[in-house]
Amino acid sequence: MKKILLTILAGIIALCPFAGCGNSSDVKTIELNEVTHSVFYAPLYIAIENGYFEEEKIKVNLTNGGGADKSMTALLSGTADIALMGPETVVYVYNQGKKDAPKVFGQLTKRDGSFLVSRNAEPDFKWEDLRGKEILAGRKGGVPAMTFEYMLNELGLYNGTDVTLNFDVQFNLMTSAFIGGTADYCTVFEPTASEYESAGTWHIVGSVGEQSGEIPYTSFIALDSYISSNQDTVKGFLRALKKAFEFLNTHTEKEVAEAIVKQFPSTTITALEASVKSYKKIDAWQKDMTATEKSFERLQKIMINAGELKESVPFDKLVNNTFVKEIFS
Repeated sequence: MKKILLTILAGIIALCPFAGCGNSSDVKTIELNEVTHSVFYAPLYIAIENGYFEEEKIKVNLTNGGGADKSMTALLSGTADIALMGPETVVYVYNQGKKDAPKVFGQLTKRDGSFLVSRNAEPDFKWEDLRGKEILAGRKGGVPAMTFEYMLNELGLYNGTDVTLNFDVQFNLMTSAFIGGTADYCTVFEPTASEYESAGTWHIVGSVGEQSGEIPYTSFIALDSYISSNQDTVKGFLRALKKAFEFLNTHTEKEVAEAIVKQFPSTTITALEASVKSYKKIDAWQKDMTATEKSFERLQKIMINAGELKESVPFDKLVNNTFVKEIFS
């Protein structure tokens, strides 16, 4: 009898990996594609490094798209479940008439996260100083380029007349192009901006986000079908980010830098601390992650100004705030 019982027990143990006897089968994997890797997305990295996703039984596989167009392609092709990118992409896809359209289900940042850098120290820099200069501003049709152009237009500076906006360099190649001698100024995200300034490569002369004001700059986006079919996972994803925001709001810049340093192995704690401080200073993050209709109206106004959009798309076709309101209430 003992032999029979031991044989049955051994069989049960052998079957456990397939039957989900452990917790591993309960873990949901999310393929997440981010538009670029930047301290601008610190709450995401805090959630990863502090184990907040694991607490929600979520495993995040993070990949870098190197541009919003590429991140949206990953989402539409099914190689990504969720993408972190500019919500202008949602507007473009909606206007293409796609049935299973992508939607914003959580907004991470609420203003431009780039900083204008110059090869020269300009302690008294004014935006008017860009007159007659060439600026590497990002990919045409992307939020960074459109926001920058809109900001300049509000200051009375127009591309081709007062300034030259270079849209020809791919987003992830702008830094190397500027270092190689292209243009007079460049827009750069953190931690690259602070890190290279410390190295003496350039000087930060202005914050684009501080000057341009609030817009829904970077959002978590998924196909409507994914959101509908994975509601518990979406809620868990947002709960993890809520914990990350709580950490961000209750810890020093240095403590935040120490929490995310594994995401930036070649960057010093000092540079990361300076980056976090820069973003806190300009109030970069949307702490309740809610996308507002007013902010999307401004985004589409910016897109129309750039010649990338003819008329606005209704807010409810672009955004699903249901879960973020439930989690952050």
